[in-house]
Amino acid sequence: MIKMILFRKFRVLILMVFLVACTMHIMIDLLPKLEKRAAGADSGDGGCQCAHNPGEETQGWGKQRARSAAEAGWPNKHTLRILQDFSNEPSSNLTSHSLEKITAAGDRAESFKRMKQSAGNAEDRKPLIRDASGGRTVPAPGVSRLSALFEHPLYKVDLPPLTDDDTLFNVNTDIRFYPRAAGNQEWHNEGNEEEEFPPTGEVTAESYPNWLRFHIGINRYELYSRHNPVLDALLKDLVTQRITSVAMKSGGTQLKLIMTFQNYGQALFKPMKQTREQETPPDFFYFSDFERHNAEIAAFHLDRILDFRRVPPVAGRLVNMTREIRDVTRDKKLWRTFFISPANNICFYGECSYYCSTEHALCGKPDQIEGSLAAFLPDLALAKRKTWRNPWRRSYHKRKKAEWEVDPDYCDEVKQTPPYDRGTRLLDIMDMTIFDFLMGNMDRHHYETFEKFGNDTFIIHLDNGRGFGKHSHDELSILVPLSQCCRVRKSTHVRLQLLAKEEYQLSSLMEESLLRDRLSPVLIQPHLQAMDRRLRLVLQVLSGCMEKEGYANVVEDDLAGDTANHRSPGHR
Repeated sequence: MIKMILFRKFRVLILMVFLVACTMHIMIDLLPKLEKRAAGADSGDGGCQCAHNPGEETQGWGKQRARSAAEAGWPNKHTLRILQDFSNEPSSNLTSHSLEKITAAGDRAESFKRMKQSAGNAEDRKPLIRDASGGRTVPAPGVSRLSALFEHPLYKVDLPPLTDDDTLFNVNTDIRFYPRAAGNQEWHNEGNEEEEFPPTGEVTAESYPNWLRFHIGINRYELYSRHNPVLDALLKDLVTQRITSVAMKSGGTQLKLIMTFQNYGQALFKPMKQTREQETPPDFFYFSDFERHNAEIAAFHLDRILDFRRVPPVAGRLVNMTREIRDVTRDKKLWRTFFISPANNICFYGECSYYCSTEHALCGKPDQIEGSLAAFLPDLALAKRKTWRNPWRRSYHKRKKAEWEVDPDYCDEVKQTPPYDRGTRLLDIMDMTIFDFLMGNMDRHHYETFEKFGNDTFIIHLDNGRGFGKHSHDELSILVPLSQCCRVRKSTHVRLQLLAKEEYQLSSLMEESLLRDRLSPVLIQPHLQAMDRRLRLVLQVLSGCMEKEGYANVVEDDLAGDTANHRSPGHR
């Protein structure tokens, strides 16, 4: 009997402890709101947080975060879609906390604006003049090489007429958008808040936010059209839109953040890890190389100059680690990794499989950090993508070699394997090979395509962070697919020849294009010069193929008509 009474008392005690714990938890949650109200009653405003000392932030860190959460509130559930990161299968890498302070970016941007204005007033064709300092042929003052390139007939080739099967979305049936969710004050729904706005009628496609207009423009042949004004508007959004929430991307060895903007667009943020002057150490394997934020930016511009248009828009941004990451994140695992370094800088390291530790922390100056922001592709629930293993994938092993590295006839086997035995997929691989070689990117283990278009579509050039690591070395093994298969599109070949000419010159075009980015200079001169050198090597490989097998057996004429697109790449 006594045992029964003691047992009941013990159960009551446990219940009371549980209730006390719950009460304390509720009080802790309510405390920041009560403090906020009390502070508001005392001062009448929240105070200015524009200037702050990182050393003082540690004292009220928890209170600041609680206030930020109370003021901004947790974001509502996305009614548009749940966007996902486009990096399907990240591979090994190494991080570093080396940082660089970019100077004169505003001056470069201003000079570029002046150059652009002058180019608009200049004649289309002006003679070239000789640079007295270096003997290099340069355009006359006021002439934009980039504008001249995009006016060239090769950059005005029309696409085949698009049908509903050729567009990723049908605006009338597939796209349903909630204007209220995008924060556009001009849109107002006087009826039910849950009522879906029609995709046509009062709300037109031109009224959609730029990220959605980018998604609508994707088709079988390209991610975006050559002169689509939405592209520049989207790039501007990536660097100006207010960041409302931040979360770590799961998986991978390197920290990557998913950032959501005020207009419900999303982008993948890769923070700066090494200075622009640093090269990949010679003893590093390709699978342990750094991921560079400036490589992602430069890859987008290179892809556009090559007229592939297969890299999602990427822009550089200077992010305030306190206000735009720490104070808006709901990811407790990320928030807990923030700390003050001995140099009094704000640092964090996040959580990932490897290299997320204090030793590999990302530090600001004092709380500003550079990074690349890559616009998300449509959600997989709306536009499924298929992941393919690259036939020329490396072994990702310290000692083993891949089959293509030891078998010179490896391409003959690939040509007999679907989807490379028909259509344009093998030619897409050749385009990607040239693209990677110009950047020095050895990390291309998989690639993706949009499932809706089957095998008759382009390869999406994703995850280019391991490019531009060594300007002093040209990795010829990247060109093995091209030298083994000896196949290339005519449009690609003639554009490469055009970019090798002095009046255009790939390095000059890249330098001019990268001036548009907020983090300019994105690449140092040795990397720009390396692209010219590598371009000549690509043309030498193709020249050798033509001497060996003949022009008609190497160059696929995709400029003659649609019939060329359906010719088998393995055909001789």
